[in-house]
Amino acid sequence: MQPTRMKSSTKKVDKTFLFLTTILVVLGITIFSSASLGLLTSNGAKFQAVTFNQIVLGLVGGSISAFILSRINYQIWRKYAFYIFITAGVLMLLVFIPGLRFCAKGACRWVDAGPITFQPAEIYKIAFVMYTAAWFASVKQKVGTFKLGTVPFLIFIAISGGLVLAQPDTDTFMVIAASGLAIFVTAGGRWRDMIIMGLIGAILLGGLVATRPYLKQRIMTFMDPSKDPTGSGYQIQQSLIAVGSGGLFGRGFGQSIQKFNFLPEPIGDSIFAVAAEEFGFVGSTVIVLLYLLFTLQGYRIAVRAQDLFGTYLVVGIITLIIIQSYLNISAMLAITPLSGTPLLFISHGGTALFFALSSVGIVLNVSKYQKKG
Repeated sequence: MQPTRMKSSTKKVDKTFLFLTTILVVLGITIFSSASLGLLTSNGAKFQAVTFNQIVLGLVGGSISAFILSRINYQIWRKYAFYIFITAGVLMLLVFIPGLRFCAKGACRWVDAGPITFQPAEIYKIAFVMYTAAWFASVKQKVGTFKLGTVPFLIFIAISGGLVLAQPDTDTFMVIAASGLAIFVTAGGRWRDMIIMGLIGAILLGGLVATRPYLKQRIMTFMDPSKDPTGSGYQIQQSLIAVGSGGLFGRGFGQSIQKFNFLPEPIGDSIFAVAAEEFGFVGSTVIVLLYLLFTLQGYRIAVRAQDLFGTYLVVGIITLIIIQSYLNISAMLAITPLSGTPLLFISHGGTALFFALSSVGIVLNVSKYQKKG
């Protein structure tokens, strides 16, 4: 996979994309600071640890990483994509080693590295996008063939499924599959093959639901949240109460009631509900629109990239970010079943914020080499 020689560079990052990202990050820290007040009143020590992780590792570390990556020619990721993919796969295996893995809520998805705990899946997501983009850019017009397009893609997905579903982490697998499919479609994958893969995916999902009680419970709760309002339906019920009590303009910054001992994970999965309660329908709509504008501007950068690798890389990264964020929002509004995906740039998760900002840095570098016009 030889890198394409760059034709020219504007030497300036896409200011619109940078501005939208900055707004989302500032808004995220603002909402996070309010949502974390509930944790402060109940567990001051945990509040300090969570805040340190979010600010130091996520915000500061991620911003530094984004700045550095925005200055590194993105073609280097094509050159080393295979090795990055293999390394990320090895890191994923660490979660199966007793003594190194850290488990919570029945899942072993984290690695305990002494002073910090990180989730290898966050690295793997980006590595998957890099290698998938590099592969499809190398085969070019042959993507539409079954041998060089569909088969390699299914192999990539199978490897990812084996590593991620064993943790178990169904949400991450769905996000990875969606980003890969977005790249496959952009590269010119045939609709017939996509339909076949869709059927395979539906069968796989059905099998997972049938064999994993927690997934079956999610589906049942989604269909009827009121059936068990104090059990499996508690989170969605409290989320809808928070969203509804926000009204048109919200209770005001810091005035959420649900974040105090009512909403599970007010700084994590339920943070959008906190934002909806404090900023109302208007504020919630602004958040959704900001993510939409972020997505459209990101795809615009992809369309104007100077080579296929740049296009596929940006499509994959933007899809990774937006799929996770909209799954989080839709779950809090009872539009889709509950998931463990973060609301990137806003919800708790220093590792997730770090790699989200790092990914933005890569996109910004691609934007330096946009076609004119």
